[in-house]
Amino acid sequence: MMKRHALVRGIIPVLACCAGMATAGPTVERGAYLVRGPAGCGNCHTPLGPEGPVMARELAGRLVDDNPAFTAVGPNLTPAGRIADWSDAELARAIREGLRPDGSLIGPPMPFSMYRGLSDEDLGSIVMFLRTLAPVENELPGSVYRIPLPPDYGPPVDHVEAPPRGVTVAYGAYLAGPVAHCMECHTPMGPTGPKIDTDLGRGGFEFRGPWGTSIAANLTSHPDGLADYSDAEIATMITKGVHANGTAMLPPMPYGYLAGMTEEDLAAVILYLRSLPPLPDEGAEQSAAQ
Repeated sequence: MMKRHALVRGIIPVLACCAGMATAGPTVERGAYLVRGPAGCGNCHTPLGPEGPVMARELAGRLVDDNPAFTAVGPNLTPAGRIADWSDAELARAIREGLRPDGSLIGPPMPFSMYRGLSDEDLGSIVMFLRTLAPVENELPGSVYRIPLPPDYGPPVDHVEAPPRGVTVAYGAYLAGPVAHCMECHTPMGPTGPKIDTDLGRGGFEFRGPWGTSIAANLTSHPDGLADYSDAEIATMITKGVHANGTAMLPPMPYGYLAGMTEEDLAAVILYLRSLPPLPDEGAEQSAAQ
């Protein structure tokens, strides 16, 4: 099938002029954009109602997942929650490294393999924004893990600088990795986490919920993945949750939050996905080997 990639790539020369623009350090505005946009924090931390996220109780916490391995609760991130007593540095460390001030470890599904790559500036912006939220009371139990957690997710993170903002593969990788953690959900899991080194973007991870079972799609440039989709079709899948054939996609992908991405950021993510080495679906490869 002929590849149809014209739409987003056609605007790249115009948007790329913004690459390398100086940033002004952490800001509340940047934090609001990340939390309510590509980072999609409300996907796990905002209570759900019949019509979706209850924005009047934004980031007040909710039950995220209850399965044989764990019962995960996204805690209240408003000033009425436990983080009110944490310093900004303690909150930042909890987000990026998964360590609470008391030394206990935050468990899955927080994607710390990705969040460890959040830049100092973006991490600071997220913390600044969370401090501006109105307090919302919401009594929640703690998470319960029936699997062993590691002692930590790696050594302390000293300093991280993001690539310059712009429509580039490097910035797209940053958005799809540390910010939106797409590459964790769309990479098969191994014994110690996503198999980033060998199966990046290959898909296949199963998510079970009230909707049934959804399987993370292959995001690589293989025909099993995105090779035969246009950039416009990919953009629609990311931001609207609609397949190229018009059918609705399933949770838990945070389409409503991803819809808040700027055109430049969306173009950068798609450019990055186009750069992923082609990998067949895992099941197809196993069948071919038999």
